[in-house]
Amino acid sequence: MVLNSFKRYEKKFILNKEQYDKLIPRLLKYMELDGFCKKGDYNIYNIYFDTETDDVIRHSINKPYYKEKLRLRSYNSSINLDDTVFLELKKKINSIVTKRRASLTLKQAYDFLYLNKKPQSTNYVNNQVINEIHYYLSKNNVSPRVYISYTRNAFFAKDNRDFRLTFDYEILTRRNDLSLESQCYGNNILGENKYLMEVKILGAMPIWFTKILSDLKIYNTHFSKYGNEYMDYCLNKENLYTLRGAN
Repeated sequence: MVLNSFKRYEKKFILNKEQYDKLIPRLLKYMELDGFCKKGDYNIYNIYFDTETDDVIRHSINKPYYKEKLRLRSYNSSINLDDTVFLELKKKINSIVTKRRASLTLKQAYDFLYLNKKPQSTNYVNNQVINEIHYYLSKNNVSPRVYISYTRNAFFAKDNRDFRLTFDYEILTRRNDLSLESQCYGNNILGENKYLMEVKILGAMPIWFTKILSDLKIYNTHFSKYGNEYMDYCLNKENLYTLRGAN
């Protein structure tokens, strides 16, 4: 069953390959693979929406008390207009993350986002999310700005389904060719042989997990996929201006 609403705390860690290879066997004593990973790691493809002046992400990286962002997500590398996608409104209020998402066909999503044709659903919760996104679109002049894809491995705790770990790698980004139908390519903002681990939980982390982190010297950090993409984008733009000025 695909959930339409999520609420949780998130903690992030960056691991090298050695740490990752040592961590996974120890996790399997307490955790099991997400059902989507039974046949191997899976891919996630996103289009993030922002204003022409990147107001959404600029606000986000200033660490405000409240922030929200809109993205279009698919789990299929080859997609057509009849395939299912997810239009998501992700909010963060004082470190608590809430994600609301509507399940639509790609055509419905495009009609909604670009033609202001609000889709109708027989699912009550789906309709509520659509209404929230419709309100967001009426107040924010956003359009596709960034493509971000990555490969994911994920685990659930055996005794607590609210405790989840995801490992993302090969995080590819680009600011052109902003279509889910396009091929997966871009700049790897995390780097080779590195993994972004996200701890997703409603309460405190288990003691056994904090001990493993301590043993492997894995420490909490701050890493936003879209935020880091934007900082790289600004740095590259500044370097380009510098080069042009030197010429």
